[in-house]
Amino acid sequence: MLSEAARLNRITESVIGAAIEVHRNLGPGLLESAYRECLTREMLLRNIAFEREKPLPLVYKDVHLECGYRIDFLVAGEVVLELKAIEAIAPIHEAQLVTYLSLGGWSVGLLINFNVLRLVDGVRRRVLNFRE
Repeated sequence: MLSEAARLNRITESVIGAAIEVHRNLGPGLLESAYRECLTREMLLRNIAFEREKPLPLVYKDVHLECGYRIDFLVAGEVVLELKAIEAIAPIHEAQLVTYLSLGGWSVGLLINFNVLRLVDGVRRRVLNFRE
């Protein structure tokens, strides 16, 4: 049986592999929505379980607020995936991912920017409060 860390690593590796395939076929320079659609198709082809545009509730001092936040993908019920197609990942984008992890109670997230020459340069993995 896989440890939690090994299982989460396997999920993130699968997602990154799917994203690399999309980037290899499309290259940089398209809109985020195009990458989102193609990554959806690629994850379906690879039998990667996911929810798309997953609602993210916001609770402030025991009050549930309807703010309409949605994460791009929740993969296998455990890994938050946020996509970008921007010039460069800024600290605010990484902070957004960490905030989503915190609000949703998840421990691992990926931020993938498709607007790079080599996708490996556009991938950020964040871990929050992970216990093994």
